[in-house]
Amino acid sequence: MAARITRSTKHSGVRFEWRGTFANTELNELHSECFQHPLTDDDWWSRLNTFSLGWICMRMSKRLVGFVNVAWDGGVHAFLLDTMITTDLRRRGYATALVEEAVKHARALRCEWLHVDFEPHLRDFYYGACKFKATDAGLIRLR
Repeated sequence: MAARITRSTKHSGVRFEWRGTFANTELNELHSECFQHPLTDDDWWSRLNTFSLGWICMRMSKRLVGFVNVAWDGGVHAFLLDTMITTDLRRRGYATALVEEAVKHARALRCEWLHVDFEPHLRDFYYGACKFKATDAGLIRLR
């Protein structure tokens, strides 16, 4: 598994951390804000270290302001999950930069495919800014 990598970006004061450290409380707070649900007490650290290829923590100063999870099948397929940018930083290119970081790391770790599912209002973001291609896919709601 790839080591933690930190780098600065063209966005002033922002740092991306591949497999960066985080507190469960800060990720739960960001998830609650971004997906508009009550605050939970999920153990993100254990879950991600068990099931993910990696993740990107985006920090401004020391504050977690963005996050994306890169899950995988253990082979050549990676899956983008839980793309999050704090409300006050949206529509400034940060989410695109976050996804670009995820793509770069998945590619470097020899994944051949990066999949993403999203709600209709995010179509322009993923197909436009992030350059994903439309494909046929299937989905069964289990609950």
